[in-house]
Amino acid sequence: MNLKMNNIVVIFAGGSGERMNTRSRPKQFLEFRGKPIIIYTLELFDNHPQIDGIVIACLRDWIPYLQKMLRKFEIAKVVDVVEGGETSQDSIRIGLEDVAGRYPDETTVLIHDGVRPLITEQTISDNIAGVEQFGSCITCVPATETFIVSRKDGRLDIPVRADSLIARAPQSFRLGDILSAHRRAVQEGRHDFIDSCSMMNHYGYKLHTISGPAENIKITTPTDYFIFKAMVDVHENQQIFGF
Repeated sequence: MNLKMNNIVVIFAGGSGERMNTRSRPKQFLEFRGKPIIIYTLELFDNHPQIDGIVIACLRDWIPYLQKMLRKFEIAKVVDVVEGGETSQDSIRIGLEDVAGRYPDETTVLIHDGVRPLITEQTISDNIAGVEQFGSCITCVPATETFIVSRKDGRLDIPVRADSLIARAPQSFRLGDILSAHRRAVQEGRHDFIDSCSMMNHYGYKLHTISGPAENIKITTPTDYFIFKAMVDVHENQQIFGF
């Protein structure tokens, strides 16, 4: 008998918005048309039929506001909101530990930025399918410019652009695998992994990649925010006018 595995999302929303120059509120709580950016992100997962639950790691002082917004916008699949850590890595680990208290190691976990609201339903579906088939799934986009890697000896490495991808999110894994990697990093005093795929690659896990939408940006700067607003308008026009 085939038993359905759970698909859980861990959203990390602990950033303070320094690069956005936002003094009054963190970037994930900036509003567009009366709705915080994080709610745009959460709606994508809340509305997806294969997602069973969502855990959010949030700045402590903003948890009451977030819970108010969850009620206002009827986000139904959030099972817990936990206090985030000092770094994104720490926030993700805290969220994963919460998931581990509720679901088995075989659970598929999709790790996503609270300020990355322009993914698609297909991207979520592809991540779930990728983990089911390969054990991991990293959402990427093709590199459109040349990368230059500066080495400590002063030399430059220039990867072939056709072979280069840019990692984005979701980044998805079996719960037991990603949590084991996080716990190992804590034991080694490592808190500087830039994202989950960097950590998993460091510890020798084989990673599967998929292509996601080019507009799947992380809203970090004012320019990103204006792109987000433009893309929301485009999506609404597509729904209304069919183009």
